[in-house]
Amino acid sequence: MEIFANFSAGLLTVLQPQTLLYCFIGVFLGTFIGVLPGIGSMAAIAMILPLSFYLEPTVAIVMIAGVYYGAEYGGSIASILMNIPGTPSSSITCIDGYPMARQGRAGVALFITSIASFGGGIIGMVVMAVLSPGLAKLALQFGPAEYFSVIFLGLIAASAVSNGGALRGIAMVMAGLMLSTVGIDLTTGDLRFTLGVPELRDGVHLVIVAMGLFGVGELIASIKANQSGRGRQEIDYTKFYPNRREWRASFGPIWRGGLIGSFFGALPGTGQTVASAVGYAVEKKVSKNKDQFGKGAVEGVAVPESANNSATQTAFIPTLTLGVPGSASMAMVIGALMIHGITPGPRILTEHTELFWGLVASFLVGNIMLLVLNIPLIGMWVRLLQIPYKLMYPAIIVLICIGVYSLNNNVFDIWMTLLFGIAGYLMRLYRFEPAPLLIGFVLGPMMEEQLRRALLLSRGDAMVFLERPISGGLLTVSALILAYGLWTTLRNSRRTKTTQTHNKTSSNTGASS
Repeated sequence: MEIFANFSAGLLTVLQPQTLLYCFIGVFLGTFIGVLPGIGSMAAIAMILPLSFYLEPTVAIVMIAGVYYGAEYGGSIASILMNIPGTPSSSITCIDGYPMARQGRAGVALFITSIASFGGGIIGMVVMAVLSPGLAKLALQFGPAEYFSVIFLGLIAASAVSNGGALRGIAMVMAGLMLSTVGIDLTTGDLRFTLGVPELRDGVHLVIVAMGLFGVGELIASIKANQSGRGRQEIDYTKFYPNRREWRASFGPIWRGGLIGSFFGALPGTGQTVASAVGYAVEKKVSKNKDQFGKGAVEGVAVPESANNSATQTAFIPTLTLGVPGSASMAMVIGALMIHGITPGPRILTEHTELFWGLVASFLVGNIMLLVLNIPLIGMWVRLLQIPYKLMYPAIIVLICIGVYSLNNNVFDIWMTLLFGIAGYLMRLYRFEPAPLLIGFVLGPMMEEQLRRALLLSRGDAMVFLERPISGGLLTVSALILAYGLWTTLRNSRRTKTTQTHNKTSSNTGASS
C-alpha cells in the first residue's frame, strides 16, 4: 500500500502544469531527435542538459528522462522506414521492421512499435517502483568501502561488455577516470593536469564531453554514410492497423520482451542494446514462426521494442538507488542531479521522495503522451526523414554550439567540444566506444572520494575492501566479470588469427597449384 500511496503522490507532482509541460517537451524532443539516424539519445540529452540547469530538480529530471525514453521510441521509425537505426538498440528492429516496410506494411510495423514500446515502458515502470525501495534499504548498509566496490563493479561491467572488446573498454574507462582528475583537487586544493590553461581550473564540464563525443562525433561519423537523407518508403494508411492474427502474435513477445528488458536494464553496463538482442534471440527460440524471423515477422518488431523501452525505465534503478549508471545516458542523469546538488544513492528515496516518485509517475504520463503522439505524427516523421542531411546537420551543430557557449559564455568551451568531437570520431574509426569513457568521467570523482574515505577510516589498510563482506563480494564479482571479458577478447583474437592463417594458407596452396 505504501508503494501506491507514494506513486499517487508522485502522480500529483507530475500533473502540475509546469512539470507536465516539460515532460511533454522532453518526450517530443526525444522522439524528434531519435528519428534522426545516427544521433541517438545520448546526443539528445546532451543538447537538452543546459536547459535543465534553470529548472527545479524534479522538473529537470522528468524532462531529461522524457528525452531518454522518447529517443528510444523515435529510433525505431528510421529503422523501419529507412533501415537506418535511429539509436543503437533499434538496430535489432531493422531485422524485421524494414522487411515489413518493403512489403507495404510500414504502417502496421510502426503501430506495433508504438504499442510494444508503451507496454515495455509500463512493465519497466512497475518493476522500478517495486524493486527500488528494497534495493535502497540494502544500500543503506553501505560504507565508503562498499560504495567504492559498487562503483568499481559498474566500471568493470561497462568495460567488459563493450562491443570493441574488454581491453578497449578498460582503456576507455581509464581515460575517463584520468580526465575526471583535471582541475582543482577538492581535498588538497592543488591544481591537477590543467597544463597551465586557466579555463581548465574547474575541470572539463560534463556537457562539453558529452556533446563532443556523442553529438559532434556522431555527426561526423554519419555525414559520409547518410549524404542524401531521403526516405524511401511511403506509408499505406489503408493497411495501418494490425489484423487479429498480428495482435495475437505480438501480445506474448511484448510481455517477454518487457520482462527481459527490465532485468538487463537494471544491470549496470548492459542497457537497451543487449536487452533487445537477448529478447530477439529468446523470442526466435520460443516462437512457432521461426522461419519468418528476418523476413517481416511481427514478433521480431514487438519484442526488441518492448525490451529496449523497459530497459530504459529500469536503468534508473541502479542510477538513483546506488549512484551507479548503467549507461552513458544514465551517467548524464547523475551529472544533472549533481549539478542540482543531489547525490544519487539510497537516501534519495527518503531525502528526495518527491523527485524519485515524481520520476516514476512521469514514466506513465510520458509513455501515454508518446503513444498518443506517435500514431498521428507518423506522416510528419516520414517527411522529416526526407530532409537532406546537408541542411539538417548544420542546424544541429548550431544548437550544440549555443548549448555549450551558454555554460560559461566562453568560446573556449566550443573549441573543447570540437576537440572531443574529433576524438569521438577517431574512437569510432578504431572501434573504441566512447560510452565507457563518459561513465568513467562521471564516476571518477565519486570513486576517488570513497577510496580516500575508506583508506582514512582504515588508517591506510587496503584489506578493508576485502574484509567487509559486501565489498569483498562485489570485488569478487568484478574480478569474475573482468576475467570473463578478457578471456572472451583473447578467444576472439585467437579465432581471428586462426582464420586469417587458414585463408592465407589456402590462397598460397591455390597459387602454387
